[in-house]
Amino acid sequence: MSREIIATDKAPQAIGTYSQAVRVGSTVYLSGQIPLVPETMDMVAGPIEAQIRRVFDNLQAVAEAAGGTLDDMVKLNVFLTDLTHFPTVNQVMAEYFHEPYPARAAIGVASLPKDAQVEMDGIMDLS
Repeated sequence: MSREIIATDKAPQAIGTYSQAVRVGSTVYLSGQIPLVPETMDMVAGPIEAQIRRVFDNLQAVAEAAGGTLDDMVKLNVFLTDLTHFPTVNQVMAEYFHEPYPARAAIGVASLPKDAQVEMDGIMDLS
């Protein structure tokens, strides 16, 4: 099976040796997104809610570049440096996703790139 690299300027450019997403068949693997503003590559200013929204916006841009939407997401991984922010993730996520929701994991981590407080990655099915 061949791999198709997904890239868009509507999400932050890769800051390392990875692609924004890779499609294999009908499955799309989305790389982790942190709250970077695509145009400036600076972290979004504001509270954790603004960071979470920016991450979902970035994931949405990559999903659309792959030909899908966030509703095609079957698995979402959420990485937080402070798990007390998880209720805010739930609140904001409900604005971006519709039922049935994807499977999800929430992982508390010591740190994230660029001192982000949140990072998310996921898997989409476009069949």
